[in-house]
Amino acid sequence: MNFVSSAEGLPTKILVELERKLESAVGDDPFISEACTPLLKGGKRLRPILFLISSRAGGSSSYEKLLPLAAAIELIHTASLVHDDILDASKVRRGVSTANAKYGAQVAVLIGDYLFAKAFEFVANGHYGDEVSAILSRLVKNLCIGEIKQDLSLFTIPTLGEYYERIALKTAIFLSSCCRLGALTAGLERSMIEALSSYGMSLGLAFQITDDLLDFFGDEALTGKKLGGDLKSGVITLPILRALGSEELRSIVTREGISDGEVERAIELVRASDALMYCRRRAEAHVEAARLVLPTMIDPTVSKVLEQAAAFIVDRSW
Repeated sequence: MNFVSSAEGLPTKILVELERKLESAVGDDPFISEACTPLLKGGKRLRPILFLISSRAGGSSSYEKLLPLAAAIELIHTASLVHDDILDASKVRRGVSTANAKYGAQVAVLIGDYLFAKAFEFVANGHYGDEVSAILSRLVKNLCIGEIKQDLSLFTIPTLGEYYERIALKTAIFLSSCCRLGALTAGLERSMIEALSSYGMSLGLAFQITDDLLDFFGDEALTGKKLGGDLKSGVITLPILRALGSEELRSIVTREGISDGEVERAIELVRASDALMYCRRRAEAHVEAARLVLPTMIDPTVSKVLEQAAAFIVDRSW
């Protein structure tokens, strides 16, 4: 179930068609279908839904024409997760085994590459124009830069600015691009395109901060990921930065090869600090910034759904 499956302005039929389009994307080969179908199940569909909702900001829009682009957005996201899981040596994603856990890193790299290639095939066949292709190309470039920066700084305490740069590259620019693409395909004037893009950027910052909180305070049954996964991989996030008054925590998070017991202890130390309230306040501030920048001239139904998206970001438990 995605977060706005019953939201006004986005018919259930369109969400069903999106799922069918994603299924068709991995149907070229029996192995690809077997390997990729589980990876595409269970996602929030936040990115393609933001795109589709934003595409309605100017009024009526042809969902059928835009579905391949919506599917391409989700395929790019899934491909990036496949590569993420290889770098982090993650075994579980969305409650199922990752591609690298099932097939090894070498095959998993190629699975991720396949999903990227299929996404751009959908874009090419949709004839959306040069600007759409350029936005998506920059998006993938920024995902790579963000992942490289993160991988080169594992077990190193970042500054607050470095943390924000990383989550912008890996998450916020993606959500911003989805809103930009929707506004662009809706034919909105440039100022409204920029406003919706800014909405997506603030939303993305709030989304990633909330995601980082769930790594310490989430329910594994709901998130589909083991608590402390980022911590064990050496990724130091905002909750840790806030709790670093503890020298014990600092010692754990900056040392490679920490044990499961040390991960549990680090989680306890973060939970004992004020990290939860601090990070929630920061996420809520970004959500409020997103709401404030929403153009007043867009379709009221669209504005309402984007408000729902903002509320979901900070209140979600998965």
